[in-house]
Order: sequence, then structure tokens, then C-alpha cells
Amino acid sequence: MANVEDVTQRIQISATLPAAYKGLVALHDTIEKAAADAGLDQSLFELVKIRASQLNGCAFCLDMHSRDALKLGETAQRVVMVATWWETELYTEKERAAFALTDAVTKLSEHQEVPDQVYEQATAVFTEEQYSAVIWAIAVINAFNRLGVTSKKLLPKEPW
Repeated sequence: MANVEDVTQRIQISATLPAAYKGLVALHDTIEKAAADAGLDQSLFELVKIRASQLNGCAFCLDMHSRDALKLGETAQRVVMVATWWETELYTEKERAAFALTDAVTKLSEHQEVPDQVYEQATAVFTEEQYSAVIWAIAVINAFNRLGVTSKKLLPKEPW
């Protein structure tokens, strides 16, 4: 693995087409509001963002959403253990359903579907509005991840 200093500097896509980036941010904000209106906790969404960012290898987003989750009161243990969520009892039934959806949707290229079992698990614990908000949140974080990875967006300098 190359040192950060050795990595080719990339065009920062969000800066070169700011109107599109602002539109994606606006979509994100719309989904977060819909989720809150549907009774979903902001912490669940940060955990979903962490999981998708892990799967996509987006260090910038992983750093940002881990920080955000900690600010919301998540424990360091729960943030770190998202990587192996299925092996622990640290997460609620809703969180586990959201993680399973995140894994399935983020890995669509591997399986070309969201398995019925994952769908049924999610719709058993989420209302239709909540389920839709989770799917939209997964889609949007995947879009942000693709921008971050493609741009090789650097981490902030300040430590946690």
C-alpha cells in the first residue's frame, strides 16, 4: 500500500461540479428529515453510513460518520464493531435489519438482488416509510462513497 504522499492527487469531483454535489447533499437532507419524521433515530443512519463506507473502502466517509456517530452518543465499541455486526449482540433488531439491507444493496454487483430473507427481516421491523428512508440512505451514502473513493478525498488533519 502506498503512502498518502505517494498517491496521485485526484480531481475533487464535489468541488468541480458544486451544483451536483449540493443536489446530493439536499437529497441527503431530505432523506434524513423523512427518516426523523418516520420515527427513525439519527444514530441508526450514522451506523448505516459507517457500514456502507466500510464495504466501499471510503476512508473519508468512514472517518466522518464514525465521528458523527460518537457525537450522537454511540460508543466506540459499537462504532468499531459495525465491521462484524452479525457476530455480536450489540445491535438492536432494527439496526441488524438495516445492516443486512446495507450489505445487500451495497453489494448488488455481487448478488444482483436483495434476498427475500433480508427484505422480510427489514419489513418486519420497519414501517413502509422507514424502510424507504433506509433504502434511500443506503443509496445516497453509496453515491457519496463513490465520489470520495474516486477523488481519494483526504482525511481531516485533526485527530478524533
